[in-house]
This record gives sequence, structure tokens and C-alpha cells, in this order.
Amino acid sequence: MIRHLSFLLALLGFQLAGAQKLDTLNIPGAAVSFELAYIPAGELLVDDGSGGSAALRLSAFWMGVRELTYDEYALFQQGPVIRQDGGATQVDAVSGPSTPYLDFTYGMGTVGGFPAVSMTQQAALRYCYWLYQKTGQFFRLPTEAEWAYACQAGQDWQPERLRDYAWHDGNSMGKYHKTGEKHPNPWGLYDMLGNVAEWTLDDYREDYRSAIGAELDNPWLRPERRHSRTVKGGSFDSSAADCHCMARLKSQPRWQARDPQIPKSVWWNTDSPFVGFRLLRPAQQPEAEEVEAFFSAAIRD
Repeated sequence: MIRHLSFLLALLGFQLAGAQKLDTLNIPGAAVSFELAYIPAGELLVDDGSGGSAALRLSAFWMGVRELTYDEYALFQQGPVIRQDGGATQVDAVSGPSTPYLDFTYGMGTVGGFPAVSMTQQAALRYCYWLYQKTGQFFRLPTEAEWAYACQAGQDWQPERLRDYAWHDGNSMGKYHKTGEKHPNPWGLYDMLGNVAEWTLDDYREDYRSAIGAELDNPWLRPERRHSRTVKGGSFDSSAADCHCMARLKSQPRWQARDPQIPKSVWWNTDSPFVGFRLLRPAQQPEAEEVEAFFSAAIRD
């Protein structure tokens, strides 16, 4: 009986794993690839501030299985995009990040699967634009609602044994780790909790539910200035209590405190080695004009 039950559970696990839709994308011109998981459309419940909740309706999208790694981000630093367009080689005017004048990772690791860190939200978005030019596919940061929905995996998921899923201040030894070393959430996404916190698209508002107003379908709190943005998930130096799907952090100008440039760099935060990002690709790809309009609205100098 027990053996039979074990077989049925194993079979069910296999079927669930097989049902997970994944897509692997190779970055043209480099021996680097990344994987995306399909996240179905659904709803996210958020506190309405009065003891009740509101349901945010989200369209389907593809989400990076892992946090973006330095191996991927380093390609962006190597220069302008070179692509094939109509049979001719063209160079696009997409500039890469400036060269860091010190190790913004503070020796925690780069090559071999470590998360890319210390970039500004603007730089993360410019990476998305660079990747769009390279691949012809539109990528962006997730909104705060999309990020929380993907983290909860459609079931308000929160692990009982957080140490099996997240690097936090109780087990990280004071540093981030290579992506994918812990268990994934039920939708196959690694390091949604802990390791490094992740940029979202949203302007940070304390009263999130009030700020989105009647925009319950795919809400996005559009930025009005350079600071501040919502960062999600907790990091290697967060407490276990601050590593959960609804945890949110406000980005701070002091994350550039040791930047000697005047004005401060648009590319790097000298003091946020605990922040990285994860890619999102909408299931419904927009037209080229919509893509350009999006980046014009999202990137705030």
C-alpha cells in the first residue's frame, strides 16, 4: 500500500513537472543562455488597508527561472549591440554601463552563475532594452504585483522551512550565492526569496492599494522621478521574517553614498550589493512602437 502510494506521488510529481512550460533563450553571439518559466494569468490578493482585500488581475507572462547572472549582464558591458537586420549587419546605439571604479560586489563573486548586483533600476531597464535589440523579444522588469504573484505561485505559497528555499542572514554567511542552489517555488522559480532582492517597475508607495486606485488589471505605478522604487523578496542580509512574497523595500539615494560622481551614476549603486533583478517577457508581445513608448516612460534619468 505504501509502495503503491509512493509510486502515485512520484507519478503525480512527474506529471506536474512535465506540465511546467519552460523556454530557453540563447543570447546571440555569446555562449550564454537563460531559462524562462510560463506563469499563467490569475489574481493576486492585496490588503486594501481596511481589513479586507482586493483582487488584482494579471495577464500571463514568462519569468526568469533565476535571477539575472553576472555572466549575462557582463555581455551588456562589452559595447554596442551588433545584430542582423534584413541581411545587413547593423550597430544599434544602445550604450552599456560605465566601467565600475571599484568592486561593487565586494568580493562575493561574479563569473559562474552569481547574480548581477549593484546596478540602478535604470541600468536594469537598459539591459532589457539591449536584450530586446539583440533578440527581437521584449523583456522588462516585473511590476510589483506580477512579482508577488509569481512568488506566491498562484497559491499564497510560503515555505515552512525557509532555509531550504532562501539565503538570508541566518544561513548566507554574509554573502549572496550562485543562483539556483536552493529549492524552487512551485512554479519552478529559484531564489524568489532571499539571495538578492529584485527590482520591480513600480514607484514605491507606502499605501500601495490606495495608490493603484481603480487600476486592478495589470497595475503599474509609473515612476515620476528617479527615486524611489519598490524592491522585492529580501536578500542574503535580510532577516528570515523579511523574506516573503509580500515583503517590499524602498530604494534609497544613500545606495549611491560612496559614488564620487556629480551627478551620481545612472548605472551603478555603490552600496547595494544586495539588489539584482529578474527578467519578465509578456506572453503577448507588444508592437515595436509600444516597446519604445514603454522604455521612454519607464526609464527616468
